[in-house]
Amino acid sequence: MPQRGHHHHHHNGAHGDHDAAADDGTRERANARTGNHDHNHDHDHGHDHGGAGPWDGLRHLLAPHSHDAADSVDSAMVGAAEGIRAVQVSLLVLALTAGLQLIVALASGSVAVLADTIHNFADASTAIPLWLAFWIGRRPANARYTYGYGRAEDLAGVFVLAMIVGSAVIAAWESLQKLLRPEPIEHLGWVAAAGLAGFVGNEAVAQYRIRVGQRIGSAALVADGYHARTDGLTSLAVVVGAAGVWLGYPVADPIVGLLITVAILLVLKDAALQMWRRLLDAVDPRLVEQAAAAAAQAEGVQRVSTVRARWIGHSIHAEALIVADADLSLREAHQVAERARHNMLHAVPKLATVTVHVDPCEHGGIDHHAELAHHDRPHSRDSAT
Repeated sequence: MPQRGHHHHHHNGAHGDHDAAADDGTRERANARTGNHDHNHDHDHGHDHGGAGPWDGLRHLLAPHSHDAADSVDSAMVGAAEGIRAVQVSLLVLALTAGLQLIVALASGSVAVLADTIHNFADASTAIPLWLAFWIGRRPANARYTYGYGRAEDLAGVFVLAMIVGSAVIAAWESLQKLLRPEPIEHLGWVAAAGLAGFVGNEAVAQYRIRVGQRIGSAALVADGYHARTDGLTSLAVVVGAAGVWLGYPVADPIVGLLITVAILLVLKDAALQMWRRLLDAVDPRLVEQAAAAAAQAEGVQRVSTVRARWIGHSIHAEALIVADADLSLREAHQVAERARHNMLHAVPKLATVTVHVDPCEHGGIDHHAELAHHDRPHSRDSAT
């Protein structure tokens, strides 16, 4: 007699590039045992910024964004490795930049250059917690951390935001001090050269981190890219201030510093918004729509009741409630769930795991959830997508 009822199944989807043809047979046999499927597909999300005003253009220049942090598909492990590599490369670039500034500071004897050099050395070291977060995030799930350690990235992202706030506070304080108690700037040429080196190095690192962070879906790495951008803006303030003093406008230095503080706050706003959404399990609603549409197209799915998703580190974990024919056997319902799950894994960028629950189609007013009705809360009931 066919087995009927609810069907609830969990699946880990491994996303990655297919290896050489010689390895395909081994992988297929392994996947047959584990229930995993390899997926290799690209996603292109275009963005229309037409009609934006000049202020919006400035904000987009300081903090380029995607509608969510993920723009391509890769496995969680490969993403973590790429994140670690991005941190390592950017640390090397920042160390070389600060080293060059240190040489200039020692050669010129400029206290201003030395102060900016120490600032850049200190800020470069803040990437180390992010490095550790990527390393911790690669550890497998266990009985205590059943979803793994991906949230370590979000903790590192909060730390990076605190560093950006610190940069803004320091920039504002130093600018106000210079405005109230002006001090002469010496070795203007050396100061400008060191500041220019700091700006170029930090901006290069910022673009690299933001690009990699968006590609692998790491909000923390994107935030650290914004942090590098704030350091570059601080160094740029040194250059512009030195130019103003050279032109006979000593007040230009603190005024530019205050303007840079405003720019840092703009960067902070975008970085904080991304981290806020990540910490509250927000996702791009279009990803949920894509997942629901993909599940609905699977053979045997009569309706998709609910799709939920959340970021854990730089991968997405989702759950779906679908409705199928009540006369299906357990095996047939399982196959329907597998088809829905497979479609979702192909349709949604960075989707790592999917849990699908199958409800029988209701006939004659039968409520298949009546036994659980007393556990329902108004804000937690399933809603149709």
